[in-house]
Amino acid sequence: MTKITKEEVKKVAQLARLELNEGEINSHAEQLEKILEYIKQLEKIETDDVPCTTRAIEVVNVFRKDEKKNSDCTEELLELGPSREDQYFKVPKIMND
Repeated sequence: MTKITKEEVKKVAQLARLELNEGEINSHAEQLEKILEYIKQLEKIETDDVPCTTRAIEVVNVFRKDEKKNSDCTEELLELGPSREDQYFKVPKIMND
């Protein structure tokens, strides 16, 4: 595998509109080289018999039955609003007559 050059890092940085100093360019070149080495290791793994997945852990929806519950907290909720009129929240008018 070829080594990532400073020029390649500068080119990618320019495309991404990033301003990198010389130290950052060297650091990113080394990091990209390590990433590519890791990918090279992963390519050696036999995955032909492994089924495709979208998640590492299976996610299942947990459903529950909808149940009506009576609640008597109307007054408490209305007090949380900035303004109220009788049993309703009072909001600014947004439409003309």
